[in-house]
Amino acid sequence: MTRKILSAIVGTAVLGLSAGTVSAATLDDVKAKGSVQCGVSQGLPGFSNADQDGNWTGLDVDFCRAVAAAVFGDASKVKYTPLSAKERFTALQSGDVDVLSRNTTWTMSRDTALGLNFSVVNYYDGQGFMVRKDMNINSALNLSGASICTNTGTTTELNVADYFRANKMEYELVAFEKADEVVAAYDAGRCDVYTTDQSGLYAQRLKLTDPGAHIVLPEIISKEPLGPVVRQGDDQWLNIIKWTHFAMLNAEELGVTSANVDEMKNGDNPSIKRLLGTEGEFGGAIGISNEWAYNVIKEVGNYAETFNRNVGPDTPLAISRGVNALWSNGGLQYGAPVR
Repeated sequence: MTRKILSAIVGTAVLGLSAGTVSAATLDDVKAKGSVQCGVSQGLPGFSNADQDGNWTGLDVDFCRAVAAAVFGDASKVKYTPLSAKERFTALQSGDVDVLSRNTTWTMSRDTALGLNFSVVNYYDGQGFMVRKDMNINSALNLSGASICTNTGTTTELNVADYFRANKMEYELVAFEKADEVVAAYDAGRCDVYTTDQSGLYAQRLKLTDPGAHIVLPEIISKEPLGPVVRQGDDQWLNIIKWTHFAMLNAEELGVTSANVDEMKNGDNPSIKRLLGTEGEFGGAIGISNEWAYNVIKEVGNYAETFNRNVGPDTPLAISRGVNALWSNGGLQYGAPVR
């Protein structure tokens, strides 16, 4: 069973290392077609979700928009490809998408065996469990014998196997390829428990018939560092992806927002001047405009802005910053300096 699960995690259609080297000019390809092709989820509120008119929003979507702003100076130059957990890596390997920004966990096997590069962590998460309140369960340690719904081809399957084995508990796995299939099965009572990243549980709970009838248990059973992924073999594109995230973190730390970026651009702070392109040639070093970070902040905002409008305390998800706070506020988010 463990081997089958690991195979699903690594991917059933590994294209080999050659898949990671076919993209040595991703930036040129992106510029030629006039947009960034971004792989996102099939619908995860707060992270990547489309409304009835096909307008995408979410933390991961905002990252795609930020990359477009860095490359084109226009955050709207993005096209979205919704992908299941099973098909996401193949889509990136084959070149169907330029970047995968889709609640995807950074693991060693994925980072070393698929011809892909994990760039940064834009959301630190961990796997949890959701149950119905009327089950009167307040701990995952009381789930022995439960049936558990989750996605195929994800780290959740192996995490569940490890957790239940370590705690000498029995369980039945009920797995589906698409996230909405998992939600529908849990909502219909086909399983007792729904497990995925805890942020995903808060997001998917909003889709249930009666969200208030369900609770997320307190246990976090894994480390799930989530972030954008690119193909191996193109350091320039990898650098653009990494530094887009770092720019948003540095802007927050320096107090630069989408509302004040024009005023801050004309200030005397050397760190802000380098970040916003009025000093140095940092954009040119990675093949884009020297105002790349200014465009990111002006068009999309800093990390706090995108976190707060998509998943923060004033949204339906009501997620606190927690470990995703800046390092200077006791969190794990740390932007490498522009210098």
